[in-house]
Amino acid sequence: MSPDDFFKLAKEHSAEMIDLKFVDMLGTWQHCSFPIDLWDADTFKDGLGFDGSSIRGWMGIHESDMLALPDPATACLDPFFEKPTVSVIANVVDPITGKDFTRDPRHVARKAEAYLRETGTADTCYIGPEPEFFIFDEIRYEQNQHKGYYEIDSAEGAWNTARIEEPNLGYKPSFKGGYFPVSPTDTYHDLRGEMVYEMRKIGIVVEAHHHEVATGGQSEIDMKFQPLLMMADQFMWYKYICKNVARRHGKTVTFMPKPIFEDNGSGMHTHTSLWKSGKPLFAGDGYAGLSELAVFAAGGLLRHAPAILAFAAPTTNSYRRLVPGFEAPVNLALSARNRSAAIRIPMYSKSPKAKRLEFRCPDPSCNGYLAWSAMLMAMLDGIQNRIDPGKPLDRDIYEMTRGEMAEMGIRTTPGSLEEAINALDTDHAFLLRGDVFTEDLIRAWIDYKREKELDPMRLRPHPHEFYLYYDN
Repeated sequence: MSPDDFFKLAKEHSAEMIDLKFVDMLGTWQHCSFPIDLWDADTFKDGLGFDGSSIRGWMGIHESDMLALPDPATACLDPFFEKPTVSVIANVVDPITGKDFTRDPRHVARKAEAYLRETGTADTCYIGPEPEFFIFDEIRYEQNQHKGYYEIDSAEGAWNTARIEEPNLGYKPSFKGGYFPVSPTDTYHDLRGEMVYEMRKIGIVVEAHHHEVATGGQSEIDMKFQPLLMMADQFMWYKYICKNVARRHGKTVTFMPKPIFEDNGSGMHTHTSLWKSGKPLFAGDGYAGLSELAVFAAGGLLRHAPAILAFAAPTTNSYRRLVPGFEAPVNLALSARNRSAAIRIPMYSKSPKAKRLEFRCPDPSCNGYLAWSAMLMAMLDGIQNRIDPGKPLDRDIYEMTRGEMAEMGIRTTPGSLEEAINALDTDHAFLLRGDVFTEDLIRAWIDYKREKELDPMRLRPHPHEFYLYYDN
């Protein structure tokens, strides 16, 4: 879409306002709206100024001026404003140098796709995520010097079987009992359907939606695979749509990986494959129908998984999910069907076009631009250096002894965000190739996570500590 097409779209829908969106370092959209008559074709070249010092993880107040450069190809009608408004995603540019801002996550994804083409290995990296999320009726939380708590409620919560609802009609999904039930147990079919309809309006192709395993309204909506940058843009719309449709109905959505204790958390299994000239490169006659190139790509993902997870499972809460059990993919191994392995090769179809790697460790709290770019860079490193992924894990992991796991050389995912951040600190040379990630961005990410998340968590008493220690 050209700038002329952009203005034609606005005119077709009688839109008098434009909403400009860009993503911060951690993966949250920021926005500002403008009357359309203040824009012209030059706006797409000159950009619009904003204060970068107020954006998380970006620059200090002494170098705060930034430019948002709208990408007309991302234009669509925003479904949540009262009056017709054209929404457009921007790239961020340094106004002094005129260069793309190194801490703009969208810039990283654009560079990752360009580097892939430069290597000659492939020209397209397809990404197909399976984001899970919870739909709650209420969430309350507080943290200060003398109080710290959270409280979740959901009409679907297993804990509400005895609540006075006048009348309480039951049909509450039990803990770990929410996978694929029909109504009346699944009370959110129509709400998820409305989310799907809004996604389809802006061009997102949805493959399926359903209730997920956990109680309390856990859900999943699956998008059809797309090239990396396009999917990262769509993932931003996905979160925006789910949250706003829920809000229309007096509900709240969270992509927090583990909000409910002793029940399944929300993951984001990510299917990925490389293609060249319209042909899939991951199909072959190797293990589980993989090509040699795909096997080496898996080797790169597994070798660098701890560092990747600093971006793909980027919160302290992520590691409440990545624990043994609950089908948690904590074992850094390859498997055709074992869901406790970090990489699964789906076996539903024999079509070469369907052959892919399913990296099961990421969760939906991540910034897709950074997480999927890191995955691509790890796969390319595996291919370039012919990294062996090790023996496939085709046994029940819970029947294996520690000795057997050690014999197979099976490592596990980091046990905490701190471990993942430390892994990124020592293992990020593969991310710097092609200037895809920069040392500046990686250092900013590490510093932010240590100073703004790890240290505050370490300093605060935990509510469970009162249960354990108060009367000692």
